[in-house]
Amino acid sequence: MRLDQVRVELRPRLPWEAVELGMALVRRHAGAIWRPWAAATLPVFALFNAAAWAIDALWLAALATWWLLPLFDRIVLFVLSRAVFDDPPTPRQTLAAQRGWGWRGLGARLSWARFSPWRCIGMPVELLEGVEGEALRLRRRVVVDGIQGHAFLLTLVCQLFVLSLLASLLSLVLMFVPAELLSESARAMWALVVDEPPRGAQLAFNAALWLALSIIEPFLVGAGFGLYLSRRVRIEAWDIELALRRMRARLAQAAGLALAACALALGLLAPAPAAAQATQRIQDERERAAHLPPKPHPGASAAEGEASTLARVFGEEAVVDARPFRQAVKRAYEDPLLDRSRIERSWERRDRSEPEPPAKAPPWLLALGRVIAVVGEYGLWLLLGLLLLALALTAKRWWPWMRGLRDTPVPESGIVQVAAPDAEALPADLAAAARRLWREGRPRRALALLYRGSVEAMVARAGVTLVPGATEAQCLRASRGLPDADDRNAFARMVRVWQYAAYARHLPAEEEFESLLGELSQRFGWAR
Repeated sequence: MRLDQVRVELRPRLPWEAVELGMALVRRHAGAIWRPWAAATLPVFALFNAAAWAIDALWLAALATWWLLPLFDRIVLFVLSRAVFDDPPTPRQTLAAQRGWGWRGLGARLSWARFSPWRCIGMPVELLEGVEGEALRLRRRVVVDGIQGHAFLLTLVCQLFVLSLLASLLSLVLMFVPAELLSESARAMWALVVDEPPRGAQLAFNAALWLALSIIEPFLVGAGFGLYLSRRVRIEAWDIELALRRMRARLAQAAGLALAACALALGLLAPAPAAAQATQRIQDERERAAHLPPKPHPGASAAEGEASTLARVFGEEAVVDARPFRQAVKRAYEDPLLDRSRIERSWERRDRSEPEPPAKAPPWLLALGRVIAVVGEYGLWLLLGLLLLALALTAKRWWPWMRGLRDTPVPESGIVQVAAPDAEALPADLAAAARRLWREGRPRRALALLYRGSVEAMVARAGVTLVPGATEAQCLRASRGLPDADDRNAFARMVRVWQYAAYARHLPAEEEFESLLGELSQRFGWAR
């Protein structure tokens, strides 16, 4: 990607700033977007309505126009993706590019992903990054993460704008109806549009829907593209990359200047032989012309002094005319940035007399103000004192009620309630009944019967009571009261087998069932 040719400022933006960036791009390139949009959608709109007119189902044309919006969204995305890095394409180029660009993922966007609120930010990932398969899903998840809420609100607001425009276009007819006939016209319009709409009214509704969608949909796609750009800038640090590129360019330029300066310095330190010979020849001619240098005239100009100074520094041949140099120096000193003096102007009162002091308030007003201040400062304390006094005077009425709250019986810690009275009674020979259920092909009923019998035997031996519908964990905690460790282990084994069967649908083998039945019968006295 040619980041150095980008035409927008790439920096991390807030999501709503990114939305505004995308909409600004749509407004800037409106001609390049809406001309190919109209050229592509109008023929399709006319074809759909003609086919729906033939079968007398114009509502299908409206549905198809709305459903195929992802197909035309590629036009907006193509224009914006090219305009960010270069001049926007012409309408002819945009329409020609649609034949071979942007078909990736179109089937999903027109089927199960048609109602996705994140379509506006997922489409740039699919069409501009060139990834497929699992990499595409991972890339879409990374880009969309963090801006799902903004994309959802953006889609919702754009759909509300479409509905508002559609309602405005439909109610535009009522603006031309006289006020005295408005009620009758409204009823007639309701009957025309809702009750028995003719084909002309349906066609007008379809045209209004197409116009509303054509106005709002490009802004939705552009705002999604702005969110996509901002997200990639934040993830891939495009702004840092651009800053490093600009820094490299400046360092390269500075390095070139430094090399040129070094070459110039070396040339000055080691002058060419021809220049040295010319300088020596000028000095020899000057010595032959006069034995002594002429004294400067008292009225000599500053230009001659400057010329002599330049001649001593740069040589006689370098000084041709000192006037340009003097003018350059004068212009340099006229620069306000080099002047240490500064002129500041400000407004001051013409009459500088002191203002008269305010008149002193009367003593009674000052005393009233102090009383109000004391009441305002200590008012809350006064209210608290009055509240405590009222509570103390009415204690005979509310104190017994407060004491009655303490007398409310609080259930003791532990399990104190009895089992449900309508529970099914256990059979007399529990082991034989469980074995019969197992052999009849009802293992869950057999295990449930064993679990109930084990719980009742545990409750009887531990001397505890259980709440109705007690869980397995509550039963295990209650079984800690069993005096025998073997009884506790047998009950814990029964609870574990029942949990596997009830929740994991994992039934024990027949040998394991017989072993469990024999152990429980021996421990809880079921053996006969």
